[in-house]
Amino acid sequence: MRNKSKTANMVLAALFLALAYCVPFLTGQIPKIGSMLCPMHLPVLLCGFICGWFWGLAVGAIAPILRSITLGLPVFYPMAVCMAFELAAYGCVAGLLHRYLPKKKPFVLVSLFTAMTVGRLIWGAAMFICAGTRGGSFTFAAFLAGAVTNAIPGIVIQLVFIPPLVILLQSVKGKEIQRKEPS
Repeated sequence: MRNKSKTANMVLAALFLALAYCVPFLTGQIPKIGSMLCPMHLPVLLCGFICGWFWGLAVGAIAPILRSITLGLPVFYPMAVCMAFELAAYGCVAGLLHRYLPKKKPFVLVSLFTAMTVGRLIWGAAMFICAGTRGGSFTFAAFLAGAVTNAIPGIVIQLVFIPPLVILLQSVKGKEIQRKEPS
């Protein structure tokens, strides 16, 4: 049973990686706010919740780098590099907290909010370091604009859609595992 679960998580993680790669194609068609919807964040957060911290971290770290290398967007340095740290933190923190907290909606919200906060702080720290290596600066105002103000539509979407999706997907995954167990 344990190997089946690992295989299922690997397959689901690959699906979430594919979604993180493809969803920005859809949101990019919405003028002015496409990138504000944070399209790669949703699959990564869901991956952390559904597949666990390891797969959430892996998908989060790989998705922006893969898109940057193959498509040129986001720009590799500093954006894709910093996003890799941010999204890895999202997947990891969401997965860890969801593992140890009860699987009820209020705790999913706590896990989600904590993951989003930690990820954004890590993104800010990575941007600060990357800007410093280039002799530039990354101000607190730039952090607030990038992590909060410009991301408000994406933050709202994450807070509205992820908790019910997590609860739904968790119940489907649980039923699927129960159905496969011998009686």
